[in-house]
Amino acid sequence: MEQKSGDHDRVLALAGIFQAARLVQQLSREGRAEPQPFAASLRSVLAIDAPSTADVYGGAGGVALGLTLVRDKLGGSAEPRDLEMAKYVIAMLQLEAALRRRPEVAQAIRAGLRTIQAQMEFFESPEDDEAVHPHLPEKLAELYTRTLSTLNPRIMVTGEQGYLANAQIAASVRAALFAGIRSAVLWRQLGGSRWQLLLSRPRLAAEAARRLEALRA
Repeated sequence: MEQKSGDHDRVLALAGIFQAARLVQQLSREGRAEPQPFAASLRSVLAIDAPSTADVYGGAGGVALGLTLVRDKLGGSAEPRDLEMAKYVIAMLQLEAALRRRPEVAQAIRAGLRTIQAQMEFFESPEDDEAVHPHLPEKLAELYTRTLSTLNPRIMVTGEQGYLANAQIAASVRAALFAGIRSAVLWRQLGGSRWQLLLSRPRLAAEAARRLEALRA
């Protein structure tokens, strides 16, 4: 995949991070996640050799929720829960930085994802766009626990304890976090940085708005 790109591609990776953060919120506070964004985000983790940035998400529409969040939140719209979402976004970027310092963990992740890819080819139907096979969150959560959760700083998820204590929901939360880290890796590969996120908010919000308009055209 191309290592350098402009905002046109970079904003999709950023949208992937924001979308994952919102999915974590939904799961931990409501016990559910929007099916289509959840499916697109989880499948992005397995898109190791995608030919383009959009293809990582099954097309730009796969991160429509994330693009909307980037447009609105970086463009100035704020809600009380945005502080929590921002915390998850920053934590994902920090964990990606920690992962870059641990190549042996990155290698273990790549090997684990290859195994999960092979398993999902057996389980999943390619026509099923709206949902993921229940094994996918479980497998991603297991790999997350063995690899990313060993790095510091660990991402601390807050929410309703009844949901977080549910094994299936907890696995989905870890899988969504994995998707956010995957997008954070892509954001970095495309030239993104935390400074850029801080200093280029209006520009990134405008690019997200353009991508959303293109999806509606």
